[in-house]
Amino acid sequence: MNSNISLPGLEAFIITKSFELEGTHQLHVELEREPHACPDCGELTNKVHDYRMQKIKHTKLFCREVVIFYRKRRYGCGECGKRFYENNPLVNRYQRQSQEFNQALGVELIHGKSFKDVAARFGTSPTTVMRRFDEVCGSMLEETRELPEIIAIDEYKGDAGGEKYQTIIADPVERRPLDILPDRKKETLKEYLRKYGDKVKVVVMDMSQSFKAAVDQALGGPIIVADRFHFCRYIYWAMEKVRRKEQNFFDDYDRKKCKRMKHVFYKKPENLRENQNWYLNYYLKKSNYLKTAYQLKEAFRLWFETAKAEGTEALKAIKDRLYQYYDLVKASQVDEFEKAIETLQNWQKQIMNSFAFDLHNGYIEGINNQTKVIKRNAFGFRRFDRFRLKVLLHHQYKNVNLRVA
Repeated sequence: MNSNISLPGLEAFIITKSFELEGTHQLHVELEREPHACPDCGELTNKVHDYRMQKIKHTKLFCREVVIFYRKRRYGCGECGKRFYENNPLVNRYQRQSQEFNQALGVELIHGKSFKDVAARFGTSPTTVMRRFDEVCGSMLEETRELPEIIAIDEYKGDAGGEKYQTIIADPVERRPLDILPDRKKETLKEYLRKYGDKVKVVVMDMSQSFKAAVDQALGGPIIVADRFHFCRYIYWAMEKVRRKEQNFFDDYDRKKCKRMKHVFYKKPENLRENQNWYLNYYLKKSNYLKTAYQLKEAFRLWFETAKAEGTEALKAIKDRLYQYYDLVKASQVDEFEKAIETLQNWQKQIMNSFAFDLHNGYIEGINNQTKVIKRNAFGFRRFDRFRLKVLLHHQYKNVNLRVA
C-alpha cells in the first residue's frame, strides 16, 4: 500500500507493508525506480540487477519501537558492468540505524544522563551509543581556534583520563565555555595559551601560583584579575581558625554549641534572628580574642561591599581603605588575620584589578557545578575526550530541544 501520511525521514519512500509484531512496529519500504548515474563511467542506467532486504532501526513512532525493512535496489551498468546500490536518504552505507535515528541519538547523547541510560531508551547497546557519540557528536562541536581578549581559568575535579583535576577556560563576558584541558599542570596551560592566546589581554583566575606563572610566561604578563571569592575566603578562613581555637577553652556544652552555631559568625549582623544574635554576643563576650577576630572580619566585609559599590569610580579610595585595614589587623595582633593579609598583600594588584574591571569567576564556578552533576549522573568518565565533548556540547546545545540536522 502507498503511504497516506509523511513520516519523518520516509517522505521519499513507498510503504508497502505496515504492521505490529510483538510490540514492534514494522515498516516495509522501497523507493521508486529511476535512472542512476554509474559511479565509474557516469552513464545513466535504469537496469536493475537485483534486490536486497536491509533491516534498519528507526526512531520511535507513537511511542512504539520501529524497525524498517528496506527493499534496496541494486543497479547494473550496461556500459561497464558496474553494480551499485541506489541513492537513498534513509541510511548511510554500512549502517544499521537510520539517519533520523542517529540525529535523535545525537541530541539525546548531549542532554541524556549517561550512555547506558540513552542506550536503554533507544533500545540499543551502550557500546553502539558510545560509538555513535564519537562519530556524530564529534562533528557537532564548535572548536575554539582563537581565545578572546578576556578569559577566565579555573580547575575542577573531573577524575578523567588518569588525571584527578582538569582545567576549564571560559569567556566571562559572553558567558560561554571555550575549552577544557586534560590536567591542571603549568606546562599544559602554558602550551595551550601560546597556541591560541595571541589576543588575550585580561585573565580572571583564582589565586593559583601555577596558573599565574603559566599565564605570565605564555602571554607576556597580561592583566590578571583575582577572583573575589578566592581572596575573600582567606579572611573567612582566618575567622574560622580563631573560632576553632577559642571554643576549645569553653566548657564542654558551650564548645559543642559554639560549633553548631558557627554560622552566626559569618552572617551579616542585620540578617541575624533574635536568638542567633543572642548566641553571637554570648560567645563574643566569652573571648576577647574571638571578638577582635569578628570585628576584623566585619571590617573587611564593609570594605569589600563599599569597594563593590564604588567600583571603578574610586579605586584610590578603595586602595587607601585597604591599607587602613592592613594597619588595623597589624594593631590587633591576631596571628590568623596577619597571615591572611600577607596573602592579600602578595596579590594586591590582582585584587584591585577585580574592582577596576568588575570581573570575577562566578560564571565559570557555575559551569563547574554543572560539570560535576554530569559526572555524577554518568558515574564518572574514564576517557577524557568523551568527558570534554560531553561537557562542551551540553553548554553549546543546552537551549536546543529539537533534532540536530
